[in-house]
Amino acid sequence: MEKLLCASMMCADYGSLKDEMAKLEKADIDLYHVDIMDGSYVPNFGMGLQDLEFIRKTTKKLVDVHLMIENPGRYVDFFADKGADIIYIHPEADTHPARTLDAIRAKGAKSGIAVNPGTSAEFIKPLLNIVDYILIMTVNPGFAGQKYLEYVDEKIEELVKLKEAKDYSYELVVDGAISPERIQKLSQKGVKGFVLGTSSLFGKGDYTEIIPNLKKL
Repeated sequence: MEKLLCASMMCADYGSLKDEMAKLEKADIDLYHVDIMDGSYVPNFGMGLQDLEFIRKTTKKLVDVHLMIENPGRYVDFFADKGADIIYIHPEADTHPARTLDAIRAKGAKSGIAVNPGTSAEFIKPLLNIVDYILIMTVNPGFAGQKYLEYVDEKIEELVKLKEAKDYSYELVVDGAISPERIQKLSQKGVKGFVLGTSSLFGKGDYTEIIPNLKKL
């Protein structure tokens, strides 16, 4: 299966974001993953809007936003107009997640739901017909550098089986402590996308060597 490698920009070197972007572009990263946090839905604050704007104007590649915020439906137009190609929401944080996902598509972006480790596949079943991407959190959202939660593998397998059985069109993406070994294992299970942070990309050496090697796994 062809992989979608997504750079978790929260882990980038913000002392030289311009250089980081140039290196990632040269290495042919597939997508830039931007975490937006409000300090309420998760106990942390994420990247700034200026960071998103800079990333968007610097690349023609895909840019997603992972909205770890309360009431994300109120901000669909805002982030779509900022140029997000994929918008992820947490359905628990939205009173009307189906309406929000429809609104994302109406703006010309791809709709996505982010699934916390403690959220079941059963909970999101009513949304699967209107979602393009499912971001499966393999750590608890809000902080980088956590340990991979092994029990999430069962949910990944369940969502792969659901897609095959029901002919859903969504793609599965995993986010959190994604090492090269995880990429190899999960791609064989049917996962398409991998959010790359400090476990496999940032601080690991030359991106032009790392990214092609990850694509070969």
